[in-house]
Amino acid sequence: MKFAPSLATLFFCTHALAVTPGTNWEYSGETGPENWAKLTPEFNACSGKNQSPVNLDGFVEAELEPLMVSYAAGASEVVNSGHTVQVAYKPGSTLTLDGKTFQLIQFHFHMPSENQIKGQSYPLEGHLVHADEAGNLAVVALMFKEGEQNPVLAKLWDSLPAEGDTQPIPTAVNIRDMLPADLDYYRFSGSLTTPPCSEGVRWLVLKQPVVASSAQIQALTDAVGEANNRPLQPVNARVILQ
Repeated sequence: MKFAPSLATLFFCTHALAVTPGTNWEYSGETGPENWAKLTPEFNACSGKNQSPVNLDGFVEAELEPLMVSYAAGASEVVNSGHTVQVAYKPGSTLTLDGKTFQLIQFHFHMPSENQIKGQSYPLEGHLVHADEAGNLAVVALMFKEGEQNPVLAKLWDSLPAEGDTQPIPTAVNIRDMLPADLDYYRFSGSLTTPPCSEGVRWLVLKQPVVASSAQIQALTDAVGEANNRPLQPVNARVILQ
């Protein structure tokens, strides 16, 4: 399998609008999360046993390898899909995990957070979506608490695009600058949090939150038009490592 076509395919698979044509899903109402698995057979995984998001608690102590990221200034454009605000990332930024190299494809936002840490929710959560050559996915989740303006978010856009629109990013932005210095994390096996809810995703939730201003958080929420966080899913037999 050639690497570039594989990543191109994965970009669309992990995009918030990557669903069967004609299959509409939302965060509320008849096409909301409780009914996703019923909307089309391609969404059957949404009723699976290893779904995301979860409340991270009851941790199992483990010697987790340090989070090894090598990110370049690759943020290229901002897309408002109607379900999220997403930033496309140019090839060349990687996460090394389990002896595999995962390319950063895109990152996007959920307001409020989808995952919780010991029952605590945050007003904003970012998901950095990575894929390896075989199509395996790894997501680094970053929590935001309300505080000062986030300088990296400020560089990504002056104003957010309208639903369905795309706009270029005017200056070079390295997403590493948005992450905390301390990359300690929790780990569990989960899924995409939007249809088709594919399982087998490596989830790495950073322990240390960063800050964003109330205006920045509100702008993201207004751009999407509603809360875009899937409800918590049962942990079932899974373990959450730290």
